[in-house]
Amino acid sequence: MTIRVLVADDHAAVRAGIVLILDGHGDIEVVGQAADGERAVAMARELRPDVVLMDVRMPKLDGVSATRELSGVADVLILTTFDIDEYVFGALRAGAAGFLLKNTDADALVDAVRVVARGDGLISPAVTRRLISAFATAVPEREPYDLGSLTPRERQVLTCIGRGLSNAEISAELDMAEATTKTHVSRLLGKLGLRSRVQAAILARGLPPEA
Repeated sequence: MTIRVLVADDHAAVRAGIVLILDGHGDIEVVGQAADGERAVAMARELRPDVVLMDVRMPKLDGVSATRELSGVADVLILTTFDIDEYVFGALRAGAAGFLLKNTDADALVDAVRVVARGDGLISPAVTRRLISAFATAVPEREPYDLGSLTPRERQVLTCIGRGLSNAEISAELDMAEATTKTHVSRLLGKLGLRSRVQAAILARGLPPEA
């Protein structure tokens, strides 16, 4: 199945470079390009891509706000030059499925698109440690997470997500079909009021084992 991608970046040369990288792979098709956040949101709603590659700093509507607008429309993979905490945390709270820096090499970028398209989450290693630390510290202070609403199987899936397992790996470990795993992930996100798998992973890592 071909992965449909929308590229959103206000620099034409950057967009062209990303498109060149992605178009070299038969399983990926760039279906559109946007130079600002408002256009990215409009095009994503019209074209329904599988993945939106989103810059953070863009005119009219920044990447974080655009990501929030696209919740439930497409999976957003943030690709930016800046690993400033405000951008990292803001993007993931807005529901981004992944966060990468623009110094990521071409092969890693292509792999990231595939990972996000599968429904898995991805965070640049450069920001992972402080991201988990910041979010995990905040988890006990929040109570909107109704863990009691999860079924035992959903709780197992959440634990696996926290360990960084992909849907395929969770399916193998829990001996169930990958489609079933995806259903469990979708349901637990809804029950916990989370926007993305990455948020679920961070929540799971911040919980005590007996919680």
